Amino acid sequence: MNYFSHLECGYCSKVYDKNKIWNLCPACGKPLLARYDIESAKKVFAKESLIDREKSLWRYSEMLPVDNKYKITLGEGFTPLIKAEKLGNEIGVENLFIKEEGLNPTTSFKARGLCLAISKAYEFGIKEVSIPSAGNAAGAMSAYAALAGMKAFVFMPKDVPEPFIAECKTLGAEVTLVDGLITDCGKLAAEGVKKFGRFDVSTLKEPYRIEGKKTMGYEVAEQMKWELPDVIIYPTGGGTGLVGMWKAFDEMEKLGVINSKRPRMVSVQSTGCAPMVKAFQEGKEFAEMWNGAKTVADGLRVPAAIGDFLILRAIRESNGTAVAVTDEELMESTFQIGRTTGIFAAPEGGATLAALKKLRADNWVKENETVVLFNTGSGHKYMHLYK
Repeated sequence: MNYFSHLECGYCSKVYDKNKIWNLCPACGKPLLARYDIESAKKVFAKESLIDREKSLWRYSEMLPVDNKYKITLGEGFTPLIKAEKLGNEIGVENLFIKEEGLNPTTSFKARGLCLAISKAYEFGIKEVSIPSAGNAAGAMSAYAALAGMKAFVFMPKDVPEPFIAECKTLGAEVTLVDGLITDCGKLAAEGVKKFGRFDVSTLKEPYRIEGKKTMGYEVAEQMKWELPDVIIYPTGGGTGLVGMWKAFDEMEKLGVINSKRPRMVSVQSTGCAPMVKAFQEGKEFAEMWNGAKTVADGLRVPAAIGDFLILRAIRESNGTAVAVTDEELMESTFQIGRTTGIFAAPEGGATLAALKKLRADNWVKENETVVLFNTGSGHKYMHLYK
């Protein structure tokens, strides 16, 4: 069983019934977060109990909001945490690891979040789902919606790489290409949600994608024998994964499986679209819309994030930082990851290495610290960049 107890607004803290369908907080319009009966869960959630469980994110079922009988799964999660010794030697970091999310179904970390969102929609009996996406999230939603027998509606910028469009169409989704950015796609998707009653699974506009993404935090802890790293470097568009992992660390401490040590969380963006970096540097609680967003890393081309305050809160509470890198730097680092580790990383994954090199040069990251980079997807859908 799971110990999902209620929903709580991440901003105003108002509480909502878990048995009703919600998107954003009705009171303030901010993201809702799933909460659990930790005291009951800790009686059954133990490190030893995980040993014989399935090698997927569902191994943490007590702390997920979906009953197993409703789970829609393609085997997502429990991706490798790879020791990058050669790469670490090149840049001067003794204990460098890469969490290889490109091995998820649909070849990205988006499978985690959409798996949970679609499973919960299936539990609620929802028949149609909608998403604005720069690519990977749309593919993931299309896959899980197909498995659940739902109709999927995808809104993408028309300039996304062709493989993303082909993937969604092959998986049965109705694809609308939009002349604009993901924010423009969001506006068009919202019109369809309002007119046709589709369920909106946009980033942090429903409470359940973050629950899938938070399992990255549970996995890092388990794979590192319940001792969290010193630094986690994460490519940030909508920021669900960073917020989710920060949430997971709090849950795990309350469950008694880790201590109070936390990683310093680093948010990485492109210099062509860096609203979180700007807001962090200016000491702001919310990020301003980024005008003229442009980067080859489609997952980082998010000019506004509804969970901006949660991202910035996690960075500051962890004594972390936010770093912007150029497209040239992130692509160079993508090739460096490839030739030193055998991982065909997405450009967003390359951005994390580019950020680490800057942080190492500034001595913000020390040589003997343990660092985890997140490669959030496979490079196979970005073939036009690898020439």
